[in-house]
Amino acid sequence: MEGPQASPPSVGEGGPGSRREMELVGGCYEQILFGFAVRPGENWTPIPDFTHHAHTASLSAVAVNNRYVVTGSRDETIQIYDMKKKIEHGALLHHNGTITCLEFYGNAHLLSGAEDGLICIWDTKRWECLKSIKAHKGHVTSLSIHPSGKLALSVGTDKTLRTWNLVEGRSAFIKNLKQNAHIVKWSPSGEKYVVVVTNKVDVYKLETASVSGAITTEKRISSVRFITDSVLAIAGDDEVIRLYDCDSQKCLCEFKAHENRIKDIYSFEKQGLQVIVTASSDGYIKLWSLELDKIQDRPSLLCEVNTKARLTCLAVWLDRTSETKENPDNATTSSYGNRVNEDEQPLITRKKKVCWTDNSDKSAKGDRQVMLKKRKSEGAQQKKKMKL
Repeated sequence: MEGPQASPPSVGEGGPGSRREMELVGGCYEQILFGFAVRPGENWTPIPDFTHHAHTASLSAVAVNNRYVVTGSRDETIQIYDMKKKIEHGALLHHNGTITCLEFYGNAHLLSGAEDGLICIWDTKRWECLKSIKAHKGHVTSLSIHPSGKLALSVGTDKTLRTWNLVEGRSAFIKNLKQNAHIVKWSPSGEKYVVVVTNKVDVYKLETASVSGAITTEKRISSVRFITDSVLAIAGDDEVIRLYDCDSQKCLCEFKAHENRIKDIYSFEKQGLQVIVTASSDGYIKLWSLELDKIQDRPSLLCEVNTKARLTCLAVWLDRTSETKENPDNATTSSYGNRVNEDEQPLITRKKKVCWTDNSDKSAKGDRQVMLKKRKSEGAQQKKKMKL
């Protein structure tokens, strides 16, 4: 355990009636989910919007789409929050073991991975588990969905990198690795992907499925994020953010961002401004403005907020009613920055029979079982407000 031992901040003045163009969402060891409302423009000051005791153990993953924020924890549950209504929406209890990774594909699907070796595919309209597959013999450590929604990659503690065909519903390829990888991520175009093993990033080309280059850092890598298709941001067990060219593997820029190890990076584009968001064990969430045409220059600090907690994961919820173009690293945008229509290109092709090869998950839960927390009454707890 590292970082300050201070208690979480008190509730701020965000409120359900305030207009939020974007919300910084951070999870921590202290089981708290933080929300900070930010209005981009001249005033980027984060306003405390909510603090929610989300889990009974530390938070390990967070993901967002247009409407929902989902969090995963060491308590083996996935909690759902409706950001439009500012209420708890329920919990998914399918996994046994720490939830290690969560990723939305647009507005229709969520993929989750956990220490039980399972990858679950959820329908986010009904919050139904479409499929539960035994993806790895050990833990699932990371997963990433191709921008087309047709493929997914996963890595686990069985020293394998696995490719999943989401249209046919089967394993497409298995690559044995020399060591356990803990991060995998597609580029915005889907033409390349990176696999992280300890302090090394291997860059793969999709067409050859082979390593085209490698980036090595001194410390263990905790998070990577594609800023563009060729620029990769890397953070690790030190205070520095480094930007690398994936093609040449050269370091384009590095700068000290925090006073302690950096746990997560997020990025998005807003009003023509490229923004990098960082979260650290020092308790701070910081927003940085990056000029891509002057990428060698240190990014300028837009704002910062001290949560006084030991942060573990980070995401940014963006209000789609405002003119916002999300960073193409998000799987819901194509390589040209156009949002994929989920109704036209579903993650699971329902016309075809989906047959995941999964003989190990025949417990009473069943493949399609999803245990949303049932409210005792339709009124009170179903519409329970987050602590505002």
